[in-house]
Amino acid sequence: MEEGTTVVGRRAVLEALDAGAAVHKIWVQEGTSPAFLEVLKAKARARGVPVSVVPRARFQPFGAFRHQGVVAFLSPIPYADAEALLAGAEGKAAALWVVLDGLEDPHNVGAIIRTAAAAGAEAVILPKHQSAGLTPAAVKASAGAVFYLPVARATNLVRFAERMKAAGFWLIGASPDGGTDWRAADYRGKVALVIGGEGRGLRPLLRRRLDVVVRLPMKGGVASLNASVAAALLLYEAYRQREGAPWPP
Repeated sequence: MEEGTTVVGRRAVLEALDAGAAVHKIWVQEGTSPAFLEVLKAKARARGVPVSVVPRARFQPFGAFRHQGVVAFLSPIPYADAEALLAGAEGKAAALWVVLDGLEDPHNVGAIIRTAAAAGAEAVILPKHQSAGLTPAAVKASAGAVFYLPVARATNLVRFAERMKAAGFWLIGASPDGGTDWRAADYRGKVALVIGGEGRGLRPLLRRRLDVVVRLPMKGGVASLNASVAAALLLYEAYRQREGAPWPP
């Protein structure tokens, strides 16, 4: 993101402060809960960030977002360096990454980042073009996870996938016509979960680079799952296998 960004929503703003993000100022809408305002001001004061209580009209530009009466103004949220992440994974016996193949809905991107962080993933890779990025909607949907989990962009996702394979990653994609049941795949070791874009799914060029394509069973006439739901299922199966946890819990 070339310009500064905004973070909206109570949880996301608090996470931005807790994570040490470069917050310049915070607006709180008149009438906001005094209890929340007290917590927010205490965290902001510790970081030297000014908090202003402003009229409801000042929040009109943020009407498209569920801002909950609070918005933080930040420096641009930096993307991680994809090449540096790949170099750091060299020689590792185990790693868990998520690769998003052109998701256009920022809410899906943010939700997947949030789940990836919760399930112990170490990085999320996005294509540099034709993909939702770290927009205010994505940041809010991530509930602040973007401040803890590295998110990088690859200029050419197919070539980057080839380099990931050369670095020892096992690439597992999800598709309704996948040849392997999602519970039968091995998610241990150095694994990247590849999630296709809404509607079009996995692009053919990228799909041909995958080691395994898994399917999630469908009933009731449903053709496919939401991308963030599919990602969550695979991430927690990876978590289960890596932690040796029973299934179902």
